[in-house]
Amino acid sequence: MSTESNKQDFTITVYAENQIGLLNRIAIIFSRRKINIESLNTSPSEIEHIHRFNILIQETEEVVRKLAKQIEKQIEVLKVYYNTNEDIIWQEMALYKVPTDEIAEKVLVERLLREYGARVVVIRKDYTVFETTGHREETDKLIEVLQPYGLIEFVRSARVAIIKASEGFHSKLREFERIEPGQDVIENEYLDKGDKVFTM
Repeated sequence: MSTESNKQDFTITVYAENQIGLLNRIAIIFSRRKINIESLNTSPSEIEHIHRFNILIQETEEVVRKLAKQIEKQIEVLKVYYNTNEDIIWQEMALYKVPTDEIAEKVLVERLLREYGARVVVIRKDYTVFETTGHREETDKLIEVLQPYGLIEFVRSARVAIIKASEGFHSKLREFERIEPGQDVIENEYLDKGDKVFTM
């Protein structure tokens, strides 16, 4: 089986201090390996002053593991996880702008709201904006439905994701804070997904 056929969606989750230049340095790690970032989301996390990056790429697990280790070497980065689509709960938000006179039929609007989970964000004389949230194939399907009505603009957000099995980074942080002075933190090359172990 070729390496290309082993590629799949991976969401890399990075917990880091929000420092100027960090995002650029992370992007350079991907560009040097000629890896395209499908989507990138940064936001505050559940921990004060710590930001969370969600990075979506299509790659093999071996490549993603190496990327995660390299990102974790950045001094501001506290923790890196990587997961397949099956390991996470994820969503993307999309906005669709269409001419109001083309979409004005009440039955059509009700169908969009019902079948595609869309909602009306703005109604103006010249255009109407719909919003929907879902997986990529769901938001793409609505593009196809609205194209015949003169879709003016379409925009989709980056992926936001929550890890199903994770207890959250809070527990890892508490574990780190319990380390006694003089105790070293080392990377264990035999542990997957960027885990660390603590040794005396």
